[in-house]
Amino acid sequence: MFWIIIIILVLIATVKIFIISLLFKDEIDAALERDPAAKSRLEIIILYSGLHALIGHRIAGFFLRMRMFFMARFISQSFRHLTGIEIHPGAKIGKRLFIDHGAGVVIGETSVIGDNVTLYQGVTLGGTGKEKGKRHPTLGNNVVVGTGAKILGDITIGNNSYIGANAVVIKDVPDNSTIVGVPGRITKQDGKKIDSYLDHIHIIDPILQQIEDLEKRISKLEKDK
Repeated sequence: MFWIIIIILVLIATVKIFIISLLFKDEIDAALERDPAAKSRLEIIILYSGLHALIGHRIAGFFLRMRMFFMARFISQSFRHLTGIEIHPGAKIGKRLFIDHGAGVVIGETSVIGDNVTLYQGVTLGGTGKEKGKRHPTLGNNVVVGTGAKILGDITIGNNSYIGANAVVIKDVPDNSTIVGVPGRITKQDGKKIDSYLDHIHIIDPILQQIEDLEKRISKLEKDK
């Protein structure tokens, strides 16, 4: 009897893993591509809290569409306790979202996230007050949001943009931009797509860039005297 129970449990677990691998293929592939620590699809399915949070969001979203609001929030909050990631059931999320590590990530109710987005731990997509309607950010495609960054209000982050670690962004960001600092300041990356594997410590700091430009001007003026 004991072995029969074990076999049944193993079969159930295998079916669950198979279903998740089909329904979340894009997200699993994204994790394999963007996380150098990922060794296999099975590891991601069983151990990655970011994927688990997305599974919970899909389930909660189903109940939200059925207008079972309490159940939707109950499920989302249950997965928050399990994963450390809070995604409101009303948030709209595109394909291939990768939440790396995930602890402390918060995605508000009216947030919209495009395709191929990467969020690191501690990221907040939040509101700025008690306003109604659209009050959370919209992230375009191929956006990377660094550790601890806060994006607040009904603003748009353009495609292929990078939000640096611990930046606070409260204004719209054009495509192909890098934002760093508090409040966030824009520095262009030559109009090129930001790489998901970008080395975070080499992000251009616009303030440092301005200081370096001033130093060059002073040096040039001194030479021209």
